[in-house]
Amino acid sequence: MASAATKRAVPHLMTLADISPSQINRILIHAHYLKHVSLPWLAPQTKTPDGKTPKLRMPSQSLFNKSIALLFSKRSTRTRVSAETATTLLGGRALFLGREDIQLGVNETVRDSARVIGGMCQGIFARVGDHEEIEELAKYSPVPVLNALSSLWHPTQVLADLLTLHEHPYFLAEGAALEIPTGKKRTIAGQLPSLRPLTVAYVGDSANVLHDMLVTYPRMGHKLRIASPEHARYRAPKPVWDRVVELECDKNIFWTKDPREAVQGADLVATDTWISMGQEAEKEQRLKDFSGYQITEQLCREGGAKEDWKFMHCLPRKSDEVDDEVFYGPRSLVFEESDNRKWTIMALFDLLFGKWTLTRPSESTNL
Repeated sequence: MASAATKRAVPHLMTLADISPSQINRILIHAHYLKHVSLPWLAPQTKTPDGKTPKLRMPSQSLFNKSIALLFSKRSTRTRVSAETATTLLGGRALFLGREDIQLGVNETVRDSARVIGGMCQGIFARVGDHEEIEELAKYSPVPVLNALSSLWHPTQVLADLLTLHEHPYFLAEGAALEIPTGKKRTIAGQLPSLRPLTVAYVGDSANVLHDMLVTYPRMGHKLRIASPEHARYRAPKPVWDRVVELECDKNIFWTKDPREAVQGADLVATDTWISMGQEAEKEQRLKDFSGYQITEQLCREGGAKEDWKFMHCLPRKSDEVDDEVFYGPRSLVFEESDNRKWTIMALFDLLFGKWTLTRPSESTNL
């Protein structure tokens, strides 16, 4: 790694609780920009009416000649594909290391793995089991570490969800409109169109996606209404709730066991898998505990959701969680949400791995 880089503090991102609302907006603005700069490069190349090849602006090439290690101890579709394609667009190479290639802390300590991989690659995107694993990676890595998913947090998913909200007119404040980035130069002082204050209902298990929602949505001016079974294993664990309270997010969070009560007044209804990886042995009990929690038109109508409510799911989805009418219907934003995984991960890779700028305070740096 370059000697100039080693003199700077290494930035990492474990959860959105670690960064401010302005930094979250910075990432979203940059993701929206990269999306619209990159899409023309991915389309079939056609000539202009006068027979010329159109000139396209290149996305940032901050990862040129750089390698990004993807340490995935859990299987993945969206996260892996997003990471590999985003790295390519930024000019770099993604090196996938699955469970068959490396098992953190098994044949080699996490500390040693962090030093070895960080000495050869310029960033680590890690999808792990216990959150302590990624914390230890970050502690000893000489290069930035980004949490691709852990037992406690899933920051990249919530960023994709937020970008999806900003791109849909239903959620925008009155008079706000989404602008398509143009021009030769752009700074991160730009703004996304403002969202109106939203009521977001989440019906399901308290898992890593919800945990990052808990520390993010209230700070962005939105209310969370959550329904989960009363058992403690379906509620936020203490390390997560401590961050919620620390950030004063608890004031805008309502928790109930009744899904109909949770969706009252909801602009957005979201859910997640009820059976996460590693919980297969609990399937029978979990399906019993979540009986009545399936998202349907009837449930949301009876609960009093807004007339034009929308639906999100981080995927993969099982029909127990949401029926086909909602999942494939006009309310669903699940595939827009999935698509935005790529662009928000690309923004993070560019800022965190390429430029080491994610946690720097400047809000006017040219990108």
